[in-house]
Order: sequence, then structure tokens, then C-alpha cells
Amino acid sequence: MSVRLRAGAVALVAASALVLTACTGTAPETRTGGADRTTGSASPSVDGAAQQRGVAALGAVTKTTAGSMRLADGLVPPTNRWFSGLVYGAAPQPVFPTPISWQVTDDGFAAGLPVVSATEKTIAGGAVQQVGLDLGADRTLVSAYDQVSVTVEHRKGSTVLGHTVLAQGSPLVSYTAERAQTTTATGPVTATGDGPDGTTTGTVAADGRTWGVVTSGDLDGSRIALPRGGTVVLFPVPDDATSQQVRALSAAAASPLQRVTLARSSTGSATDGEQRTALGYRTAARGDTVVVPQPGQGATGLDCTGLHYATITGAAPVCTGDVLRFAAPSLQADDRLDLSDLSSTERERLTAQVRADAGDVSEASFGADSYGGGKDLYRVANLYRLATQLDLDDVATGLRGQLVAQIDQWTDPDGCGVSGTRCFRYDDTVKGLVGQAPSYGSDEFNDHHFHYGYLLSAAAIVADGSDELVAKWRPVLDLVAADIASPEATAVFPELRVYDPYAQHSWASGYSPFADGNNQESSSEAVSAWNGLARWGAVSGSRATEQLGDWLLANEAVSAQRDVLDPDLRAFPGFEHTIVSLNWGGKRDHATWFSADPAAPAGIELIPMPAVATGYVAAGGKRQIARVLAEAVPEGDYAVQFGDYLLMYRALASGAEAKAALAAAEELPAEHIDTGNTRSYLLAWIMSRG
Repeated sequence: MSVRLRAGAVALVAASALVLTACTGTAPETRTGGADRTTGSASPSVDGAAQQRGVAALGAVTKTTAGSMRLADGLVPPTNRWFSGLVYGAAPQPVFPTPISWQVTDDGFAAGLPVVSATEKTIAGGAVQQVGLDLGADRTLVSAYDQVSVTVEHRKGSTVLGHTVLAQGSPLVSYTAERAQTTTATGPVTATGDGPDGTTTGTVAADGRTWGVVTSGDLDGSRIALPRGGTVVLFPVPDDATSQQVRALSAAAASPLQRVTLARSSTGSATDGEQRTALGYRTAARGDTVVVPQPGQGATGLDCTGLHYATITGAAPVCTGDVLRFAAPSLQADDRLDLSDLSSTERERLTAQVRADAGDVSEASFGADSYGGGKDLYRVANLYRLATQLDLDDVATGLRGQLVAQIDQWTDPDGCGVSGTRCFRYDDTVKGLVGQAPSYGSDEFNDHHFHYGYLLSAAAIVADGSDELVAKWRPVLDLVAADIASPEATAVFPELRVYDPYAQHSWASGYSPFADGNNQESSSEAVSAWNGLARWGAVSGSRATEQLGDWLLANEAVSAQRDVLDPDLRAFPGFEHTIVSLNWGGKRDHATWFSADPAAPAGIELIPMPAVATGYVAAGGKRQIARVLAEAVPEGDYAVQFGDYLLMYRALASGAEAKAALAAAEELPAEHIDTGNTRSYLLAWIMSRG
């Protein structure tokens, strides 16, 4: 989640069939072979011309919110990235290409290995300036990027001085001179020997940290004379590294990083398979480099040194190689609760509740903004699904009619000309859809996956089995899906707008105007969004959309388990909580944007509890669920914000806990049932767990 106030390792074999994408704006690379199910093909999978016709039919936003951008001509503006703060706002913000921090200075740049500390509610690893180069620059812009790396261009006036490449999972700061120049390091460089291919190695120390230096230029104290095309590569020396290990890391760091490719594939079925990811770290010499997997991500195929960097997620291994490979267990995208084991008494009780909740649905039940309106559609769609499962044909028919009328408005290209809300317009500057009216900064591209995931989920439920509805809604809903997760960059949308393949989770802030980097709060709404994407792909007949949704769903769920719901916090004894509810590039918080209530941090990581949540939410089992609930509802009183979702979470602990949760859900005051939920769905969810 971004700024908003809201109530409401498994091996990847080298021969796998993979789909790779490289720098934005370039054609995708491909690698074939093996027997894995591949999530795309070498040919373009997106009809860019159809997208252009679609957004032209929607019409343009009245005014973009982007302002001036530090971005090279011809690039699709990168919203929702770990480096978006370099592009938007009055001045470039620090960024956090794990494991380091990096920031623009008045005349060049500075990097640091953050010093990690923990307090009661925060694990901090903010930006630090330990080493850098004075280039004589007076401005920067982003000149290239891909899903994992960014290239920053340094200029003095209109003269391009050089480029710096940074990437998630790389400790390297790779600078290449565009013209002959003399740069000045922030401290004296002590030469330590000769590196590969005529380079010189050295070290520079500042603030208790030693950094390695590898350059093709001439060293003279703190001055480095570079020819055109000359390079300087900086990296933090890990604690306890021997001189031999430093030499080995220097050799691996000698060739500047240029870009990172992304490959994804899957094996097996959605219930017992894997969603695989390979990140290829490409250097100028196309050899091995230094790669730093996240803690718990695995190091398949890498040569790890036994050294580590301290990061806000724990001790990260320092390895060499050229591809980071990891896998996430597949989850079956699902929007249907299993009611087959309900007793006759439970079915009667649920039937009565569905009828009661359906009687409260009217045209006034649906909000006009993309978040509130999306949640309303999702709430009623789940109620409709329950009615169909309980054979309540009269109720289902009435609910379906109201849902179709509402989704018709959202998917009408001329809808904005009718009501001005419940519709989308296209921001041609930022290249994306904006729901009218905006909510929680959605016109600044905040939280699009949260908002649009609800709409896709609802549409998939209602259109399931109806070719007519799919044909009517697909022109706009495919654009909605592409806004948050286009499988490739087009002239209309960026590739995978919000998702970070290295972090394995999404970023929620569009422009990221923060000194702590980008952030995401509601991991659960992100998981729900990808579940909705996969279900819309299945219902609409788009295998590519379904497969992309499956990959995103599995990875976001792994991150939610590892980083949020059941994190390994042993390295941070000062942190006194059981979950981490707000994750940034430079820190992790037990907090929310919208409430200081103790129930809020847990609740925001559970909403909206789709059927697929049972596959990952109970991370840590009964013990962790008990610990989380002891913090969220210390008095055992669920009459709080998100009390409904906390009861659903409680039901995952055991049969006895499900029984107790059901009794409490029956008595929960209506005002404590979230706007994306109904008492019917609350009861059905818990009953299906019993």
C-alpha cells in the first residue's frame, strides 16, 4: 500500500523452457528446451494496436499528475518501481537496490551499505553515504530500465558524462564514462593490485565500511582518470572477508553490470507444481558477477562465498554467478468456497443469511471510485457465488442483474461521458488507466493492483460460463489487467507495472516520493489481485493472462508468508512484534497508514480473504496465528476494524478454533464487517474450514 488513509528454493534446471524479457523497449529474448510449461512465446503476446484503439475509445484524463520527469525520451514512465523516486518529484529520492542504498548528490552520486537496526516497531536500514564519485554533474535522468535494473544518466548541462547501472540483488555500482574525464572519489583509493582485463583494484574506506573499487582508469589518490568508455565499479566489502575473498569479489565485479533479464516458467499442476523465476545479471564481459539472493530465496547454481551482507530482511548471502534462480509453490487460483461438507443446519443458517444480505443490496450499494466501488462489486459477487452454490436461483438472478448493470458501466468505453464516475480514462503521459473518480492517490498510480484486482475478481465470478459477458467486458477489462500486469512493454503500458521479480512482491506507490524508497502495506490485496487476474484469464479464455496471474500469485504469496505473516525475525531482537505490516525499500514497520489500532497491522494483511488465502495465510500454523491474534485482539474482542477477517484467520488454526470463530462471527456487530465482506461470506468461509 502507498500513501492512503483507509477505513475499510527449489532448483530451476538450466534446460527449462523460459521466457525472458530484457530492457524496456527492446524485443524479448527467448530460451527454449526442456519440458516445462512455458508462460509465453518468442512472438509478441500483446496486440499493441488493439490496446491503442481501446484507450483511444476510453478518452484521456483531464490532466496528468506526473509533473516533470527525469526520464529519457521514448521510455514508458516507470511507476511503482523500487527506483521510481529517481524519476518523479522535485528532486531524486534515495533508492534501495538490495543490499545497498544509492542516491544522487549535487555533483554525482553516493552509495552505502545500510546499517541495520531494530526498535519496537521498526527494522531500519536507511540510505547512507559511504562512498561515491564527484562527476561534475548537475542533473540526472533515467535512461534505461528493466524489471530489476535501472540506468541513470549523469549530465552537466546538455553534456552526457556517463551512466550508472544499479540492480536489485546486486551490490555493484557500475559507472561507465561517456567521454574522457577525471572523477573524484569521496575518499582516497588505496590500490591493491591488478584486476582482469587491464583493470586496477583498490579500496576506499568511510564511516567504518570498506568498499572495493575496480576501474579501467588511472588511480591517483582520490582521483580516477577515465578514458571514453572507462569504468568504475564499487561494491561493499563484506564483514570478515579475507584478502583472498576480496580479490575474488573484485574479479567478479570487474565487468560493469548492464542489465538484468527476467525469465519465468512453471512445472507441474497448480496444486503440486512450481512457479520458477530466473534473473540473468548481464555484464559487459558477459561473465560471472556478484549476486545477492534474499534470505530464504536460495542460491541454486551460484557459487556462494560464505560471506553475508546485513539487510532489513536478514543476512543475505554473497555469491558469484550470472543467474539467480528460485521457485515458489504454485497456488490454485480460486474464487469458490468448498461448501460440500456443510451440515444441513449450517446450510440452512447460511441460506437464511444469504437471503438477508441480498435483500440489502441496491444500486446505492456500489461506490463510484475504483477502490470502494471495486470492493463493493467484489462483496456482492461473492454473495452471488454463494447464492448459486446454495441453489438460491431467485436470489442469484437478482444479484447477477445488479452486478451486470454495474460492471457494464465500468466497462463501457463511453461511460465517463454518462456519469463521470465508475469508468476509466487513459493517462497518455504516464501510460495507464485511471479510475474516475480517483481514490487514495490512484490518479498518482497508487494501489492500482489493489483497486483493479477487485474488479477483475468480481467480473470473473459473474462472467464465468457466459461468452456473452466475456465478449462485452473483455475490451476494457483486458486493458485493466494490462495496466497492472502487461506481460510485455507496449506503447500503451509498461511491462508488469507494479511487480518486482527480485523482491517477489509488488510496490504500491506510483511515484514513490519517499526517502525510504517505495512501499507496500496490503500484501493480501496484492495476492488477491493476482488471484483475480488469473481467474479473469481463465474465464476470458486467455491462457497467457491466466499463466501470468499464476506466476504472480505464487510469488506474491511466498513474499507474504516470508516477509509479512511469518517472518524470521531472529536477527532483529529489538523488534517486538510477530508480523511486519508495512514494507519499504529502506525499512520494515509494524504500522499502517490509516490506524494505530492494534488490529490494523494484522487485518490489513488478511483483507479480503479470497478462497485462495487458505493456501498461504496460515503460515507458521496454529502457534503463529495465536501470537498474531494475541497482539491484534489482546482482550479477545473481535468487535474491531477487520474483526471479520481476524475471525476467518482464527478459523485456520484448528477445528476447535473454527467452531469458536463461527460463534463469534454470528454475534459480530454489523459495523465491524468490512465493506468488501458480508456476514454470509464470513460465515461460509469459517464453515468451510470447520
